[in-house]
Formats: sequence, C-alpha cells, structure tokens
Amino acid sequence: MAQDKTDYTESTTVSLEDSPTFNREDGVTKSIIELVRGKFNRAKTARRYDEERWLRAYRNYRGIYGPDVQFREDEKSRVFIKVTKTKVLAAYGAITEVLFSNNSFPISVEPTILPEGVAEDVHFDPTKANQPPESPYGYAGDGKKLPPGATAQTLEKLLGPLKSALGGIKNLTLGPGTTPTAVTFSPAMVAAKKMEKKIKDQLDESKASKQLRSTAFEMSLFGTGIMKGPFAIDKEYPSWEESGNYKPTIKTVPSTSHVSVWNFYPDPDAANMEEASYVIERHKLSRSQLRALKKRPYFRKQVIDDVIAEGESYTKEYWEDDLNDYQTDHGVNRFEVLEFWGTVDSEMLKDNGVKIPAELDGADELQANVWLCNNRIIRMVLNPFKPARIPYYAVPYELNPYSFFGIGIGENMDDTQTLMNGFMRLAVDNAVLSGNLVFEVDETNLVPGQDLQIYPGKVFRRQGGAPGQAIFGTKFPNVSNENLQLFDKARVLADESTGFPSFAHGQTGVAGVGRTASGISMLMNAATGSIKTVIKNVDDYLLRPMGEAFFSFNMQFDFDPEAIGDLEVKARGTESLMANEVRSQRLMQFLQIASSPALMPFAKFPYIIREIAKSMDLDPDKVTNSLEEAARQAAMVQPQQQQPTAPGAPAVPGVADTAGTGGGNIGVGQAPVPGEQGFTGNVQQPRPAPTPAPQQA
Repeated sequence: MAQDKTDYTESTTVSLEDSPTFNREDGVTKSIIELVRGKFNRAKTARRYDEERWLRAYRNYRGIYGPDVQFREDEKSRVFIKVTKTKVLAAYGAITEVLFSNNSFPISVEPTILPEGVAEDVHFDPTKANQPPESPYGYAGDGKKLPPGATAQTLEKLLGPLKSALGGIKNLTLGPGTTPTAVTFSPAMVAAKKMEKKIKDQLDESKASKQLRSTAFEMSLFGTGIMKGPFAIDKEYPSWEESGNYKPTIKTVPSTSHVSVWNFYPDPDAANMEEASYVIERHKLSRSQLRALKKRPYFRKQVIDDVIAEGESYTKEYWEDDLNDYQTDHGVNRFEVLEFWGTVDSEMLKDNGVKIPAELDGADELQANVWLCNNRIIRMVLNPFKPARIPYYAVPYELNPYSFFGIGIGENMDDTQTLMNGFMRLAVDNAVLSGNLVFEVDETNLVPGQDLQIYPGKVFRRQGGAPGQAIFGTKFPNVSNENLQLFDKARVLADESTGFPSFAHGQTGVAGVGRTASGISMLMNAATGSIKTVIKNVDDYLLRPMGEAFFSFNMQFDFDPEAIGDLEVKARGTESLMANEVRSQRLMQFLQIASSPALMPFAKFPYIIREIAKSMDLDPDKVTNSLEEAARQAAMVQPQQQQPTAPGAPAVPGVADTAGTGGGNIGVGQAPVPGEQGFTGNVQQPRPAPTPAPQQA
C-alpha cells in the first residue's frame, strides 16, 4: 500500500484539526471554498466544446453511433467500420515503440555546455607519474578557467563525485588530455550519470512507463495526455524474518501518476501548462479511499470523518453515460473530491490559518494546494516544491496554438469516418436489394386464398388471363461497386488526414513502389515523418519538464553531494527514431576516425563507448567501466608501462635496435638478409649511365 507524502516541511503549512475554528462555516472559510468552486465551474464551462470533440472521438473509436445520427426505418444496415480504432492504435503503437525502443525511460541528464562548480574534464598521464605535476592554473589562453581567488585546493573541490577516487593523484591536471597516453575523466559527466541513474530508478519504482503508455493512448485518441508528479509515497517492500514473521520494509520514493483528460480542468485562459495559473483535478473516491487520505500529511482527519458521515455526494457528468456505452442509469456511491493547485492571495491563506514562511511574508499571492469535498476543506497547504510549480504535465498530440487541448487522431478523421460508414451502409443495403428479386403479383389472375410465399417448386393456380401475366420478378441494378470505390477513396483521405498510411499498420496487397523491400522501406521511413512532431511534443511538454521536476525533487528532499553539478535534463524520445543499426554504424565510424592520434584529444571516448553499447541494446552500466573503475584499471597498467630497461639493450629480447635509441620498442620480426633490398651492408652496384633520348630528325 502506498501513501502519498506530498509535503515535507512543517514550516509551510499548519494543521487546523485541534483548532476550535477549523470546521467553521463563516465567511473566512467560505471564501476559499467559493474561490475553488468558482474556478472549477469556469474551467468546466470553458472546456465544453472540447468534451464534445472527445465524445465524438470516443464513439468513433468504440464504433457507436451518437444521438445525432438518426436512421430511417428502411435503412436496414447500420454497420460501423472502426477505422478510427485502427488508426489510433497504430499511432499509440508508434509512440510507445519510439519511446521505449531502448527498454529505458527516454530521459537523460548531462552537464551543461559550461558547467559551474565542477570540472568538465581532468586528466593525468600514467607514464609521467614521477614527473612534477603541471600547474592547475595553466596559462593564458589555454581554456582552463578557475574561479577568482582560487587556492591550491580548488582543483580538488572541482572533482565533485570523483574527489575520493582521484584526489590522491599527484599529476592530475584540469582539462582533457592532449597526449595518446593521457587518461581523461569527466567529473561533470559522472555527476550527471549518477543523477540520471537515480531518476531512472525512481521512475521504474513508480511504474512511470506504464503510466506514460496510458498517457500516449489518450494523446492519440483525444489529442491530449496528462501526467502528474513527482510525489513522495511510502512504498512497502515485502520482507520476512528468519522466524517467518512478515516485516516489510517501508521506503519513501517519488512517484508519478496518469490523469485522465476527463478529470483535468486547467485554467481556460492558458494555452499550455507554463501559462496556467491553476489546475483542478476531479477525483471519484470511495469511502475506503477517502479514509485513506487521513494517513497522508496535513489532511484534516475530523473533517474527513464528518464528510463520510454526511454520505456520498458524487454527481455524474453528462459524458459519463457515453463513456459507459449508454448503460442504464444508476446511482454512484462515491465522493467527489476537487484537488486545486494554483495561486491564492496571501491574505486569504492567512485568514484560513495557513502559516506563511518569513521569506514569503511579503508576497501578494502564493501557490497553494486545496482539497474540497462536500464543500468542506479537507486539506489546505502551501505548494511544497521549490521552485514552486504545478505538478501536472499536459502534452498535445497535435499542437493547437490557440487552445490548451491538442488535436488527436479521432478528430482528424471524424469526417472521413462518417463518409466510410455512409458509403458502406449504402453498399450493403444495395447488395441486399440487388441480390434478390422483388415480385409483383396480379391477384386477379390467381385463384383467391393462395399462399403467396415464394420457394422452389412453388405452384400457383390460375383462374384466367394470359400465361405469364400474373407474377413478375424485378431485379434492381447493383451499384455497390461504386459505393465501395467511394469507401476506398474516403479511406485514402483518412490516411492523408492522420498521417498514418494503411500499409503502416498491416494492409496487404501494396502495389507500385511498395512491392519491393527497398520500396516499402522508403515508404515506412516517409510514414514516420508525422510521428516525429508528436515525439517532439512529448519531449518538450512531458519528458523534459518531468525530468527537471525529478531533478529538483531529489535536490530538495533527497540531497546527494555526489550528484551536485551544473546539470541539464534532456529528453531523448526523438533520438529513438533513428534505427539502432544506423546509429551503431555511425558511432563506429566516428570511433575509427577519432582513433587517430591527431584527433584523439578531441573525442570523448567514454561517452562514445556507452552510446555504442546502447545502440546494441546492451546495458552500458554492465558492459563498460565507470570512470572510477577506469582510474583503477589505468593505475594497474601504469607499473607495466614503466618497467626499466638497461641502457643500450633492446626493449624486447631478440629485437634489434634499428633506430639507434639504445633500447627502443620498434617491433618484432626477422633480421634482414644480406643482399636484400634496403640492407645497408649490401654492396651497392653502380648505376648505369642513362641512355640519351633519340633526337628527332
């Protein structure tokens, strides 16, 4: 069982349970209730048009005709061709495949271009261990910048997380190595990777990948996906003692959650979350869920008990019946709880008993978190995050610059879905009508009282008239092929409007250029063009701000000195669009180019090796050494590289010193044989005189 622990500092809030006025109904308490209710009603009214768009998209996805579609009695076929479902699932699959192609949450942490407080690169040369160390201050123009007033210990302070591993190296120098034997380390990169590893572990603990998939589905269908977090929860890890007693381990971890677009009410005057002054989330809680709130910090236990005693107060919205596929009306035994995050006047917070910290006492308005149920305040605190932020992330599938909510697949192909349904109904009705005969019977020529049912071997008794004049069979023309052609045209228009061609989600019989392997590869690459914009929206509106929120969360509530640095969170969803094979090939080519001694100082080999491992679907933490491990490996290799040799003796037994260095390490091989070309001991034969060129007569 997980318990939310949103707040951590008692200095930003106060519990009013023991106060005699915490449950009062005077104007002071009602003012904050009216503020939240007023903002909720305004946001609810403003998004009515968006709700109608979502309902049409949902009906098209489920294959349900809405109340605006009326059929005549003679329209027998009422089929619904769910092409919208196919397109939505194709878009959803493409998004999840791109985001999770590397089996990892697509977020990375890297140092900034000019990191402060930690060195970008340091190096030492194991072959020069006995030489005096270079000055850490360098010289003018070498790019080694130290803070003003730096002391001799400045370099050691700039090592950050590598201080314990590299602090004892004497000839450690600031900046990257410039010789082939130099070993370069990046303290800023180590700090970034430590933070990245911690954030990814926290995301894995909170099952953020599953929640991101739910968000991607609502993005594809409705046009907007919502996620929320991070919040601290107490997570229970099962554990048993040797005696068999169950003694779980409770650990506080950050968590995220998916918020349905139907329960999300943002500021109607905002076009994105950065402009929103408030958001409200609508909860539908049972009695058990409402009681569980009493275990979370700063919820008013007595007010929750009073609310439960009053009974359920949930009122269904009009769209909830549509989402339940028009089930019979029934009561809902739930409580409606509103969770408000936004700016509130400081005086209003003070009047309601919220303690304002001294550093915020002069502010006119502050961000607060207010929970309402049955028009009672069950929680009211200041926003605990620093810097203050609204912990929601809204990502559009297709950006609408003039509206908060984006545009999804369901809306883009709403008209083409209507056309396909209409043409298919016409084709089916015509096929049924033209596939049988319509009979005309002249009863004046038949004996009265006969059964007019038609079946093989039927005998009609006539009483007069010319033969063949009593029963006529009429066959109607079959125009279903024309209707099916229009259906196919509407389907092509659906491909155009959504950006997902039919062959991208399994259509067979592709003609033309798609009949060859290279041709279908070209078509598939072109089809991914539309998804690139979507993934970029995920990077900008969800992954990056969520990663920054996790970074701030860890620095505020889980301070780690080894992860300190001038770091930057980057979203890596767009990078996943490049195939691993192509990325691996490019990295290998770059590695070969950078292996040149002249270019070696300019390449960051630890980063290149890690990226090659990722492109091969390998865990870089398992197959590559960390910088600390690399330092130990370099220290082990150092004595082997410094073995002394006798003056004038060859470095390798049996190898001549052809360079005249008195002990070089030129190479191994057979000695030259006298008479061989290039052997200086050979008798050089005089060159014959050149033959004069014939002169032209």
